[in-house]
Amino acid sequence: MAVLKDYYQSEVVPSLKKKFNYENIMEVPHLEKIIINMGVGEAKEDVKALDNSVEQLGLITGQQPVVTRAKRAISNFKVRVGMPVGCKVTLRGDIMHEFFYKLVNIALPRIRDFRGVSKRSFDGRGNFSLGISEITVFPEIDIDKIDKVRGLDIIIVTSAETDEEAQELLTSLGMPFRKD
Repeated sequence: MAVLKDYYQSEVVPSLKKKFNYENIMEVPHLEKIIINMGVGEAKEDVKALDNSVEQLGLITGQQPVVTRAKRAISNFKVRVGMPVGCKVTLRGDIMHEFFYKLVNIALPRIRDFRGVSKRSFDGRGNFSLGISEITVFPEIDIDKIDKVRGLDIIIVTSAETDEEAQELLTSLGMPFRKD
């Protein structure tokens, strides 16, 4: 499944090098990592909900998630320091490329009334954030076996210096941006 990596080397690198006048091939931006986070607010009362979300995130990413814990107590939400509040996965290398390919070509087109992702989700340093409200868009998730529909946050970290470079990189890799 190194299709995306081969496409990046053969098509994306030369086009970005030409467009932004990079002198060295090492200046061309690339994907560094993808962080997937799933917040599970009901984990403080129901440990089974956390176990289910860890299992689902593991199925989606192909990697074992890490349980995230509260760093500080918030009395209004009845959360204490150290309580489990979600799970996350950091993908790098080939697994990251596989996930990005699956996200762009399989999961995003399955979202109901999908018109593209917003261009305003860049952070100013070349990183892109995306929220998906239902994990059922991923083909690994069996709708009959999930207890509650949850969402997840995806952060795509690139080596780009500016948002324009990062947007051009993601567009050339197939990310469907909305025409605002």
